[in-house]
Amino acid sequence: MVFNMSLLPLVVLLFAGCALASSNRIFGGEETTIEKYPYIVQVEMYHSGTWNQGCGANIILRDWVLSAAHCFEGRYYRPEFNRIRAGTTYRHQGGFIHYVDFERNHPEYGVLATYDADISVVKLTTPLVWSPTIQKGTIVPQGYVLPDNTPVVHAGWGYTASWRPSTVLQHVEIYKINNSLCTERYKELLGPSVSPNMICAGLLDIGGRDACQRDSGGPLYAGNVIVGIVSWGYECADARYPGISTKVSSYTNWIIQNAR
Repeated sequence: MVFNMSLLPLVVLLFAGCALASSNRIFGGEETTIEKYPYIVQVEMYHSGTWNQGCGANIILRDWVLSAAHCFEGRYYRPEFNRIRAGTTYRHQGGFIHYVDFERNHPEYGVLATYDADISVVKLTTPLVWSPTIQKGTIVPQGYVLPDNTPVVHAGWGYTASWRPSTVLQHVEIYKINNSLCTERYKELLGPSVSPNMICAGLLDIGGRDACQRDSGGPLYAGNVIVGIVSWGYECADARYPGISTKVSSYTNWIIQNAR
């Protein structure tokens, strides 16, 4: 696992499907390639006789990926019904399949707030093989504070403005939004609350860009460093209520201790 202490200050460069639901999304983005983001993988889930991409994840070691806890829990969740597809630009096509051995969801998931600590390290049954399209990602150091208004990027195969998953990897640039402002806005909805362990990002009072359905567990990048994990939010690309990602820097030490 690689950490970059110099990180994001030099960079001035999604989340739930229905209102206030955990996300499984790229809205307002454009097509890109896996060569630009070789650290991202698809999470596919088996249901009713077929495999379907439902979340994203991030490579942190040859046999470990980082994702959202809500992608690896629930009444019907079984590790053997989950796998990842690595090294391909295209949803459900190409690349390499690796099955899930087990997951470690953060023990405080949902304790402080409904989606607080929405983060999981996931062990694969077989190791990834490094290549130009499969690479280990860099995660942010413990305690790092991402400045407000920093440009950040989502990537994934989630819903686009057509309200269907994208067949091609998408990316979109947005901005980190002040946590206190984000918290106050979400209080208006009387639903899940925003905690200090979350990052809000979007185009405030403009909207139109975001992660969306099926982007959950995927990355929020700042300078190609993974600073967030797509978690939840209100609608997709809403102007008033930004998308919310788990703040990786709150859990970096936990990730290092548990992804082994």
